[in-house]
Amino acid sequence: MTTETRTPRPVLDQAAITSLLFRDGADGDEVHGRWRRAASEELFRHRPGLGTRERQQLTYRRLRALNRHVPSPEHFVNDPRGLAALHEWICPMDGPTVTVATIHYNLFLGSVVDDQVSPPRDLTDFTTMSRIGTFLVTERAHGNDVSALETVARYDRERDEFVLHTPHPGAQKYMPNTSTAGGPKTAVVAARLIVDDEDLGAFLFLTPLSDEYGTLPGITVTLLPERVGASVDHCATNFDNVRLPRTALVQGAHGQLLPDGSLASSVASTRKRFFHAISRVTGGKLCMSACALGAARTALAIAVRYSYTRHISGPVAGQRVPLAAHRSHHTRLLDHTATAYAMTFLHRAATERWVTHTPEDRVAAERLVAVSKGWVTWRAREIATESRERCGARGLFPVNGIATMAGDIDGTITAEGDNMAIWCNAGAGMIFGQELAAEPDRPTGDEPLTDLGLLRRALTTVERYWHLAARRDLGRDNDGDALSRWNNASDSALNLVEAYTVGQAADALLAACASVSDPITRAVLEDLSALFLLRQVSARSGLLLAEQALTADQVRALPETLHALTTRLAPHLSTLTQAFDVPEEHLSTLPMLSGV
Repeated sequence: MTTETRTPRPVLDQAAITSLLFRDGADGDEVHGRWRRAASEELFRHRPGLGTRERQQLTYRRLRALNRHVPSPEHFVNDPRGLAALHEWICPMDGPTVTVATIHYNLFLGSVVDDQVSPPRDLTDFTTMSRIGTFLVTERAHGNDVSALETVARYDRERDEFVLHTPHPGAQKYMPNTSTAGGPKTAVVAARLIVDDEDLGAFLFLTPLSDEYGTLPGITVTLLPERVGASVDHCATNFDNVRLPRTALVQGAHGQLLPDGSLASSVASTRKRFFHAISRVTGGKLCMSACALGAARTALAIAVRYSYTRHISGPVAGQRVPLAAHRSHHTRLLDHTATAYAMTFLHRAATERWVTHTPEDRVAAERLVAVSKGWVTWRAREIATESRERCGARGLFPVNGIATMAGDIDGTITAEGDNMAIWCNAGAGMIFGQELAAEPDRPTGDEPLTDLGLLRRALTTVERYWHLAARRDLGRDNDGDALSRWNNASDSALNLVEAYTVGQAADALLAACASVSDPITRAVLEDLSALFLLRQVSARSGLLLAEQALTADQVRALPETLHALTTRLAPHLSTLTQAFDVPEEHLSTLPMLSGV
């Protein structure tokens, strides 16, 4: 009788991977720990099947519970890492709550805290949430072209007041949570400042909307139909000559109304003045990315656990095997897990860039935040959809916590700038506003396809190719108008944005791997990085072959290399997703994970 000896499976340091994922600035452990603890509380347990009114009441109850975890709301609103962490942990538990949280903290309170009015405002009602804040910028007729908004605030010299007015239905503020659900509310409202019939551009105005008795005079709030995803009390809001005190104007370096009614501003362009006024939207993009990121990781954690919990008939009669045993099942989850790691580290890098940017670096920092938001939220929706599908029929039931995630992520794709619009804006700015990536060395053909340097250089080739193509395409029709020229270049510009963003994600992922000291854990994470890069390279293999960034033999070897990587990584899938540290208090309440 012989005894078969098996090589023991390498053991990953799961705690080290978790620490790596949430190493977010100097206080990363505390920043994420605070909101993970909040997400673990009983109040945030999954509660499907509530009616609209019950759900709205729970949303605002949870919002106020979150406020107890904030020592100083005035400081919190200017902490991009803390704000993003709240979204990252709370969104998977409850999309509606994080929707009203991002509006109250980042958009509303952040705008008011940044106000340079003298004397400073008393913010107690807002920091204690006796009044909830909301943010009214987008209009029915003006979404991505919000700088063309038509709500007006006319200055009345005699009474030293503003008259806030909606001139026609297309100028109604569209979708903010302005109903009386949740209690009294106050808004910052974007409106065109009119002084002596001169349009000085759009500014923000602090505007009470309701009190304990209902909506205030001159304000009409119409509840909109319930939407897919993180639905809250979305409304259309109309102002009929609502009078506001002079102190309602939210002021700053972009503009201050002097006692004589003239405007002092360090920003000459009314368009730039407006974007300065709504600068909180950049931090909002980080928050939307964080929402989608947290939801994607949670969807993977649920799907992978289910794949080990659910057993089906095996190839031998009477045999039962877990879903995870099938390559057709675990390959897809592994691919998305690799992407989720890249998404996480890209978000950390974009947050760090935004937190530490200098005035000279602001444009580049804003661009990285914007393009990351597009890539992360799009990839997150793909992950949530695939994860639901891998759970089969069980995944279709909201009680199992995964069916509505893709819909919740849809909101992040549109909020704080529609993804396509912000990528078009970024692409247009990059064509001549960003240097070409250096031309990388061509491969010798001897490098293994798992060589991370080779794979990263291949992505650089793709970025450079589309950058040159966009410059060429923009100048193709010199006699055309600006729109025609942009239409010529837009496809190449969008490909440039994607290649650049994927490259930034790869750099962030590789930098994180390089910081791991445990050799076993580092080797597995490098394999995961190679898997992510190989999927990106494989999707572009035709272009890379034409550009001689890969040899024909390397292109032929792609499928086998991916197969070998998947084989090595499959035993670690559970550990890699457990490292996401999704609260057990949440997972244990989902019926399909009970093993029945």
